[in-house]
Amino acid sequence: MKRRIVLTLFAAALVSPVMANAKVTSATMYKNPGCECCDGHAAALKRAGFDVKVVPTEKLAALKAKAGVPAELQGCHTMMVGGYAVEGHVPVAAVKRLLAEKPAVRGIALPGMPAGSPGMGGPKTAPFRVMSFEGDGTKLYMVE
Repeated sequence: MKRRIVLTLFAAALVSPVMANAKVTSATMYKNPGCECCDGHAAALKRAGFDVKVVPTEKLAALKAKAGVPAELQGCHTMMVGGYAVEGHVPVAAVKRLLAEKPAVRGIALPGMPAGSPGMGGPKTAPFRVMSFEGDGTKLYMVE
């Protein structure tokens, strides 16, 4: 019994500093009510350690306009994270890169709803071309 207590305390001592240093990134995802693929994208982000609050809204177009998302990049949901807008089914790696690098952009987007992207079914059929946007311009941010 004493051995089990000692082992439990030892394990807790090892895990506690790791957990204390783990930074959880909070995000708010605004989506069309009833859209299930958005929930799938939120679930993928949660599995990667993000704390995602999902907010269904009928005012998505106004939110996208306020966030500066260009019309050609708009998708079914917009996520606000770390001061950036993340539009559509952007891969988790691109979101993490955005937050680590902190580029001078308003946000990033994965145009369309490509198969195999987080939240979308099916196999990936082509590389994901994630775009960044700022003001009136867009450019390629990364290919995954």
